[in-house]
Amino acid sequence: MRFHPKRVPHSFADVLVIGGGIAGLRAALAVDPGLSVVVVTKDELAQSNSAYAQGGIAGVLDPLDDFANHVADTIAAGKGLCDERIVEMVVREAPERIRELISYGAEFDKENGELALTQEGGHSRRRVAHALGDATGREIMRAMHERVRSRENVQIWESTFTLDLLTFEGRCRGALVWNPRHGKTLVWAKAVVLATGGAGRLYRETTNPEVATADGHALGFRAGAEVRDMEFVQFHPTVLYIAGGSRHLISEAVRGEGAYLRNAAGERFMPAYDAAAELAPRDVVSRAITDQMARTRHPCVYLDLSHLDPRLVRERFPHIGKVCAEFGIDITRDQVPVRPGAHYMVGGLTADAEARTTLPGLWAAGEVASSGLHGANRLGSNSLLEGVVFGLRAGQGASREAAARSDDYRVLPLQADWPAPPPREDEELNVTDLRNSLVSLMWRNVGIQRDADGLAQAGGQVEFWDRYAAAREFTHPEGWELQNMLLAARLTIAAAQARTESRGVHDRSDHPATDPAQAEHVRIIADST
Repeated sequence: MRFHPKRVPHSFADVLVIGGGIAGLRAALAVDPGLSVVVVTKDELAQSNSAYAQGGIAGVLDPLDDFANHVADTIAAGKGLCDERIVEMVVREAPERIRELISYGAEFDKENGELALTQEGGHSRRRVAHALGDATGREIMRAMHERVRSRENVQIWESTFTLDLLTFEGRCRGALVWNPRHGKTLVWAKAVVLATGGAGRLYRETTNPEVATADGHALGFRAGAEVRDMEFVQFHPTVLYIAGGSRHLISEAVRGEGAYLRNAAGERFMPAYDAAAELAPRDVVSRAITDQMARTRHPCVYLDLSHLDPRLVRERFPHIGKVCAEFGIDITRDQVPVRPGAHYMVGGLTADAEARTTLPGLWAAGEVASSGLHGANRLGSNSLLEGVVFGLRAGQGASREAAARSDDYRVLPLQADWPAPPPREDEELNVTDLRNSLVSLMWRNVGIQRDADGLAQAGGQVEFWDRYAAAREFTHPEGWELQNMLLAARLTIAAAQARTESRGVHDRSDHPATDPAQAEHVRIIADST
């Protein structure tokens, strides 16, 4: 059968940034104003994990705190896999990056004229700056949106899906993108920054918005970049659980202000699991909650704020209070039903101190990257911090690269025409049904607790689904997202099978001990043969 080729238009930029969260926008702002920047985001700019961050951003801002404590807390949470040089660099830079956000217009909460600070699990000091009580991400991103839109050299392409990265002679050269108005476009760039966020939507229970479908992890891996530590998926301990209702994050700062966790019998249980009780690291709290749910045969546990000052609770957590009130829950006196949900992908594209990936021409920052900061478990409120620190470095590196290169992509011998896919006569794939099956399987077999049999079952099933879906020529984002999710799920399962120990957020019931010999990264790169 012959079918007619469709011409794909070209666009050119010095720097292409894929992703519009805190890392992507900080990268765009770091590019020299004399260079052109295109920021591609698959939904509206306002939709990113960064905008949904509640707790805050960590940094040594109190005279009674010090860098050594923040470094030590981060390394302790990372369970032997943090890069200490990276941790030191990020922690020391944190105050400057927070002051920079303030200079952009972000209005952080204050007490007596000074930044108000709270404490979260794993932190030994109150060092988390917050805004609008419990809507820090929204306020930071508001200020960053205004800042980036004022830059004449930056174009923002919203509702534009990135299908694949473009490579030539072992180097990233841009991306193939699509939007409903113009169809496909080849965007050629001298440097590319990947800042697409996380993978929380791989799981049935998650705090992540709909956009977090592991697109960047799949894009980078398909292009030939190394990924590492994909087994380390962090589950947030406290997600509002109302059967049949949408899931909402209940910030760790709630426990930081003194809330208790109680089981179905009303018993406060965290002191039996860790000396830090409710302020233990997230992996410890998530496992404790899962254990209590199993012991009590109850679908959730409860956060209790009734012993705290009601005025403080209302002032600190206005958004959480409003969400709970929609379900008839008064957080100042009622117990709040919660259970863990997938929250943060610790693993990602391997990136160095300057945010460079293993693929020349490609930088990665934020949740899509594995920078060495988090190790095997992210310390609360270090994620926004990582986004601005490495977003800055990615933008600076991409800017220098673009300024130094004189490539004229108009003469690259790359195919510019693709045949239109032939019409399918068989029944169309039910994308929604397959996606629901995938996230349920990942929650059951690759969730908070794993074992060899469950991982093997998941691996075989996802590989079958992936082969089935990969043979399809999708023409819509839902299908492309499904393909990305299936690939990312395979990477996560393979890494979880390779790590035959329990470490950080990776809990193997068949290998419950931590093995000092496995204090190294699990690295995966595509076979080019």
